Amino acid sequence: MCSLSMAASPGSGGVVSITCPTCSETVLQPPGSKRTICPRCGNFYERASAERPPSYHRSREKRGRGKGDQNDKGKSGPLNVITSLFRSSPDEKRRDRGSTSSEHGTSKSTELPRIEGGGGHLTGQQNQNRPTYLSTGGSRTSRSPRSSPNPDRSPKSPSPNPSKVNYPVRTKTAEQLKEDVSMCRSSGDWHTVQDFYATLFESFIELNAAFKRDPSKEYKTTDDPGLKFDLLTSVFSTLLTLPQDLQKEVLKAIINSLLKDKRPNTKDDLRAYLILIHNPQFSNMTTYVIFAHLLRQIAALSDHDHHFLVHWLRRIPSDQFKSIVGRLHNFISCRLFPPKPQDLPPLSKCTWWIPSATKVMALFNAANNLSLPSIVPYTDFYNSSLDHLDLMAEYYAWQNPSSHAGCLYIMSMAQYMNTKLIPGGEDEGVPSELRHLRFSFCQYPFILSIAAKRTILQKDSEQQMIIMARKSLVAKVQRRQLPDIGMLFLNLTVRRSHLVSDSLNEIARKHHDLKKKLKVTFAGEPGLDMGGLTKEWFLLLIRQIFQPEYGMFNYDKMAGVYWFSAMPCENYQEFNLVGVLMGLAVYNSINLDIRFPPCCYKKLLSPAVVPFSNPRATVGVITVTLDDLMHVKPEVAKGLKDLMEYEEDVEEDFCLSFEVSNSEYGSMKTVPLKPNGDNIPVTKENRKEYVQLYVEFILNKSVYPQFQAFYHGFHSVCASNALIMLRPEEVEMLVCGSPTINISDLKKVTIYEGYSPQDQTIRYFWEMVTGMPMELQKKLLLFATGSDRIPIGGTQEMQFKISRISGTDLLPMAHTCFNQLVLPPYKSRKVLKQKLIAAIQNAEGFGLE
Repeated sequence: MCSLSMAASPGSGGVVSITCPTCSETVLQPPGSKRTICPRCGNFYERASAERPPSYHRSREKRGRGKGDQNDKGKSGPLNVITSLFRSSPDEKRRDRGSTSSEHGTSKSTELPRIEGGGGHLTGQQNQNRPTYLSTGGSRTSRSPRSSPNPDRSPKSPSPNPSKVNYPVRTKTAEQLKEDVSMCRSSGDWHTVQDFYATLFESFIELNAAFKRDPSKEYKTTDDPGLKFDLLTSVFSTLLTLPQDLQKEVLKAIINSLLKDKRPNTKDDLRAYLILIHNPQFSNMTTYVIFAHLLRQIAALSDHDHHFLVHWLRRIPSDQFKSIVGRLHNFISCRLFPPKPQDLPPLSKCTWWIPSATKVMALFNAANNLSLPSIVPYTDFYNSSLDHLDLMAEYYAWQNPSSHAGCLYIMSMAQYMNTKLIPGGEDEGVPSELRHLRFSFCQYPFILSIAAKRTILQKDSEQQMIIMARKSLVAKVQRRQLPDIGMLFLNLTVRRSHLVSDSLNEIARKHHDLKKKLKVTFAGEPGLDMGGLTKEWFLLLIRQIFQPEYGMFNYDKMAGVYWFSAMPCENYQEFNLVGVLMGLAVYNSINLDIRFPPCCYKKLLSPAVVPFSNPRATVGVITVTLDDLMHVKPEVAKGLKDLMEYEEDVEEDFCLSFEVSNSEYGSMKTVPLKPNGDNIPVTKENRKEYVQLYVEFILNKSVYPQFQAFYHGFHSVCASNALIMLRPEEVEMLVCGSPTINISDLKKVTIYEGYSPQDQTIRYFWEMVTGMPMELQKKLLLFATGSDRIPIGGTQEMQFKISRISGTDLLPMAHTCFNQLVLPPYKSRKVLKQKLIAAIQNAEGFGLE
């Protein structure tokens, strides 16, 4: 360790300045006292202090206030919030009366020590009246001067094994706690419950003693944390019903347990963190200072410890798991956009809060992803408040961390320096405490909503569009040609009678302009494309390509999806065209009615970024399972599953070999699944290998050239690093829209032509549609708009139109290109219902059979 730097301040009456050898932070040391720990980074000033066992004590708060305290009277802010939160109760004051002051004096600082450096542990004043934990040979033992009248709190016996923790005996059950609370509430004397909670949270050893199912067992596997979750739920649900003074005692005890040095961390420490993060008190913003330090310690754990925590988090009941995730979301949102900024420390002084909370959230996300089925929907990890950040600053900080800083940096600069960081600019004038910060929410994309990711993807595309437009402009000027407005768009002119071939030719000829805004013209037809012609082109093209007689895709009625035809072709450009269509739809905010299975979108993201300058690189190949095949060919998957579960003689009864049969142009062709596969029988011993090879052949090998062309077509438009942030389900939502329909929201964006909202036909219409089952509502949306989904930003991003037409004997009609429903003025609700249901039930639709 570097030598200690100390200097006396002139005229300071013996006050000495001391500089930390780790972070170079200089602070003043009052006469008669000696600092041992840096308040900024938490490291010891001298090696001897680091090796000395810590003693924990808490100084008594003086009754009288100094002059400086009176100046602060009536002020609000973080310090006053913490002061009111941790002010001693009358009982504690009586206990402390007559005690001597600590060696540090009677400090008036009521704010928790800041953590600015690594280490993940707190430093600060400690309590004399709490047990002292001594470290001996990697173990911790406790001695408590306090006695308890509780029968479930018995003293610990000496441990014969110094390397093993000797736990106190704690036998309190959820039923006993409930009885104690009931008795205390009726008598008004809360000492029994207060002593239980104060003892429970005063140390990590006490937490383990109370919540471990069997304290004698170590529970060192990832399978089971060994906790009594029923008692855990009871303790914390009861806590919020207790008097405020008792709740404050719990928070003070938690502070004590966090202040104790726990290095190296044991599995008991991990269990204690798992218990403490359940505390519902951390939903209150006044407890965020404590919550932040808890999150910091969890985030600072080693990868090995995080591995255990992730697996243990999977054992948390789903309702509690969801509550904790929501608590973390509120913490992040309130820190970014505090409703009362004076109640929290300045953002520039606690920049580690949000990174710590986000990293802990990542542990919960990992646990959720490992669980089948997932504990909560992945959308529960979306934080919609982040949609209001400068998302492109986040994206640039993620793409180039050495030159950019994320939202915390941007907000700090805007708030404290009234300057704005320009992407690509320098850090001139940036405070040193902010210059090291290189955190971006894009590092943790699970927390960004699909709307935020789409914004990043589209703005990144717009930047590329602008670059392409500039290049076109420069080229025009260099050729001494007059620039025209058409150079800013991808202009496609196609004939309706040759829709597929013309579209192929136009896209091949203008492939350099694919990142420009799309405009479509139908040859021989007047009209300006204001969005309707573009949508019509998409719908007609998709409808024609997915027809069964076209032979590109096979439709499975049971699964309700299309899959690539395995028949070989001379040219796979039409598959490339479908990929281009999907990419153009994403960038032009068009929802396509394309029914692909989930594994298709997994393959599109494998890899998420096209290998640079390597056209022969393998793309679109993923590890597939029988569950993936179940979404493509359910009948085949069921047969393979039956094979795996068959208990009799597989070889004799099934008579299978390692080969698969394929239909090509009306004839059956067999393909070996492995070398000499036609001579290898399938037995009970090798059937697992056979099933895996069969699934890989159907989903990967047999359609590889088709999917390769499809993959490159999609990425020729959507080539962006932002795709790395997307899940396969999110790619599907970008292409097809959101499956969640809210009729009341659709009603709000509806406009009328020939009707008014008060007309009887319109009232009948909305009453009937609101009462429809979800399946019929989706069919209505498909009938009117060409897709049974809404934009991912919600119905506010679309316009729905209801027009009037005379002739009550007609069925309702639709102009899907303009999201328009044509509705005759039917005389009764019954007639309207019959006509509308008949129309939507018998509509052909696009992309369907």
